[in-house]
Amino acid sequence: MKTRQFTRTTAIVLFAILIILPAFQSYGRSHAAAIRNSGDLALGPARAAESAMAPEESPQKADFLVYDPSGWIDMTPKSFRHWTRMPVPPGKPLDPDSQWKLDKQHGTVICEGNHGHEWLRYNHEYANILLHVEWRFAPKAGATGYNSGVFVRNDRTGRVWHQAQVGTRAYIFGQTLVEGNLSRMTQTPAPAVDPLRPVGEWNTYEIRCDGPKITLWVNGDLTGEFATPEVPKGYWGLEAEGYWIEFRNIKLKVLK
Repeated sequence: MKTRQFTRTTAIVLFAILIILPAFQSYGRSHAAAIRNSGDLALGPARAAESAMAPEESPQKADFLVYDPSGWIDMTPKSFRHWTRMPVPPGKPLDPDSQWKLDKQHGTVICEGNHGHEWLRYNHEYANILLHVEWRFAPKAGATGYNSGVFVRNDRTGRVWHQAQVGTRAYIFGQTLVEGNLSRMTQTPAPAVDPLRPVGEWNTYEIRCDGPKITLWVNGDLTGEFATPEVPKGYWGLEAEGYWIEFRNIKLKVLK
């Protein structure tokens, strides 16, 4: 009798273990993954960006404006009514003369690059967006360090800033928040193949701000991605940094 009871008890215990063990192992794997993810974010934006890279979410090739032309807002200004010149760095006096002009005939925004370092801020905050911007530099004899940028998710003054570099190389860098403190972002690595066209030709930037990530495509090629988990929204704008540059076909789509 006791032998049968012992056998029955042993069978019940083994059955329970077979049911509970897979769930426990699954929990352990999920918990470990959660710890790794939170640890990556704690290590700062560069490490967080590496862990956030996901090819299935960020295609290597993209042309969002052509692929889906619906829902875009034309942001190419007809006037500067909704725009504000902001100094770089914040607090520096602005040159009283503006270097920003509109060529309405050709639908371009011109930055003459001759009145100091600043950015032209569009006066509305956005969270998740797609931004399409086309740009070209005017060739200058002897020049090598062509420089400008497209900002996204800046704070109002530009103390917090994230920039898609416009120049002879393309990458993302900036100054974001990490645990509430300002932290300078290291630039994303240069792509294996330079997607930029020669100075004087038009280039296309498409920038996606989606959740904690900022992703840049240059002439259709994925070029850089960075994590900014503590800055979910902000202002976007165009940079003046000493060179004549034109912008056109500026389009914005709000993401859900």
